[in-house]
Amino acid sequence: MSEPVWLTIARELQAIAQTGLTFTKDRFDIQRYERLRELASELMAHGSGSDTQKIVDLFRGESGYATPKVDVRGAAFVDGRVLMVRELSDGLWSLPGGWADVNESAGECVVREIFEESGFEARALKLAAVRDYQKEGHPKRALHSSYKLYFICEITGGAASVSNETSEVGFFDVHALPPLSLGRILPQQIERLYEHWLHPELPTDFD
Repeated sequence: MSEPVWLTIARELQAIAQTGLTFTKDRFDIQRYERLRELASELMAHGSGSDTQKIVDLFRGESGYATPKVDVRGAAFVDGRVLMVRELSDGLWSLPGGWADVNESAGECVVREIFEESGFEARALKLAAVRDYQKEGHPKRALHSSYKLYFICEITGGAASVSNETSEVGFFDVHALPPLSLGRILPQQIERLYEHWLHPELPTDFD
């Protein structure tokens, strides 16, 4: 399902305004880019039913060249079953993962996320897929463009343990998954990652 046109336009207008404000030194251009950011906020608020000022404030908090955010997810399989965690935020299940942190590689991030959210130590074996969030069928996010990096991982130690973000840890058959947190992971993505685990020679998937 494609995202609404207003969302695509508003996000791009915000990116142009943010990048312009980062590099311009001309005071008149600064005024133009600030107005462009206001228009992007108004369009976003109108389409989403949100408060315009809240979106303006969020956009003002973004600076630098506008680029997609990066989310990492780790798929670790044991006897054909995939490691999953129940998210405290919505009570639904996902692969361990989250936003990538600065000063860590993507592989280091996913290993850390697995340990923090599940209690298991792991190592990243393969980058299986790089996907654009907006093109995968996830629920639509209003503000940010993001890429999702999916890794095949191997559990090397540790034991199941919940965290301040998770309430349960479990292993599931890929064809009998629990209710999923669809903003984080989709069933067809887990099935595709299972194929990568079975066939490590497969090349990395990307949009």
